[in-house]
Amino acid sequence: MKTVEIIGYKRANLGKSESKRLRADQNVPCVLYGGEKQVHFYSPAILFRDVLYTDEAHFIHLNIEGEEYQAILQDVQFHPVSEMILHVDFLQIFEGKSVKMEIPLHFVGNSKGVINGGVLVKKRRKLRVSALPKNMPDHIDVDITNLDFHKAVKVGDITTENFEVLDSTIASVAVVEVPRAMKGKTMTAEEEAAEEEAAAEATEAAASAEE
Repeated sequence: MKTVEIIGYKRANLGKSESKRLRADQNVPCVLYGGEKQVHFYSPAILFRDVLYTDEAHFIHLNIEGEEYQAILQDVQFHPVSEMILHVDFLQIFEGKSVKMEIPLHFVGNSKGVINGGVLVKKRRKLRVSALPKNMPDHIDVDITNLDFHKAVKVGDITTENFEVLDSTIASVAVVEVPRAMKGKTMTAEEEAAEEEAAAEATEAAASAEE
């Protein structure tokens, strides 16, 4: 997995007014935990561009006034309207100690169902993964080549190597749905009869209610 370097500066004050001032100066209040002590610092907001706006997971090399740490992003808070980064939590990591991360999914291949007019619906875009830092993937490939109408790729179908996926194995990752415009063309005679019967029952029930 790639590592991105972020430079930080220790915070002398931790109050709300100081945090507001930092954001006004295009800085992000941050905290690092998971080690011997918590470290409160701030970093220029521009340094987070390559970490937050990407479809790859990253390790973070923090350099806080000469003190260096290996870490991952644990939590990011955004302003609900402006989407400004309000606060970032980092978790310090250590070689030989497993870490948990959300890893992006990359869907590869041309689905049979999509080729025939279906719509690929991505149920999940990330999976929760546990692994040693050296084995943590920056993304997980999901092969959808054989995915047909009304079929799903489940978590348990994904190949893993030296890492563990923590999501339920029966959870769907992607499915191919039939567009509404195609449904009439793909229905069997039995399905059409069932729909007509259901419609007739609904009409009869409505008429009875009016009486």
